[in-house]
Amino acid sequence: MSADSAPKWRRLEPDERREQIFACAAALFGQRPYADVSTSDIAAAAGVARGLINHYFGTKRQLYLAVVKRALTVPQFAVEMLPEGSLETRLSAAVDWFLDMVTRQEKMWLAAIAPEGIGRDAEVEQILEEADRESADRVLEAVGFTHHHRSEELNAVVRAYAGMVKAAGREWLVRGSLNRDQVHALLSKSLFTLVSDVFPEIAPSGR
Repeated sequence: MSADSAPKWRRLEPDERREQIFACAAALFGQRPYADVSTSDIAAAAGVARGLINHYFGTKRQLYLAVVKRALTVPQFAVEMLPEGSLETRLSAAVDWFLDMVTRQEKMWLAAIAPEGIGRDAEVEQILEEADRESADRVLEAVGFTHHHRSEELNAVVRAYAGMVKAAGREWLVRGSLNRDQVHALLSKSLFTLVSDVFPEIAPSGR
């Protein structure tokens, strides 16, 4: 191996190195079909030895599933950064955050919402369900429902709403039939209706 082709090592802490590998994998999986991305490709992009990928993530499939789960899970910090104010203000900001996130990782997000490249088996379905459930809990927290007042029924309503979110994302990013402002209006106003009109019917005990 020549000096030019050798991996370009940089001194990083383990967590930083892991995140670097993860980011490179997410970029490659967003650019190409799953089958066209190898662990060697990811290692080269991250400037690490291939064995380090196995050390941190296991197999390529396990790494892909981790990428998919993160792409589809609303993180805790997204709730914590929401502004104070009315429900409409918070929901508008939440949808803005989501659309910004999708814009930053458009190809990976689109791949994640339809991960046919690795097959839809029980493990994949579990990963997708966990991501949907965690994200639904974040949404419930964002609209003021404490852990004590969340329920399986409310989580299911938000998961159903998430199906519309993914469909709207495709209309915007793939088909171009809706623009960002239209998607924002659709998602924020629909969520406001769910919280103000539908939730009380399903959880009459309140927040």
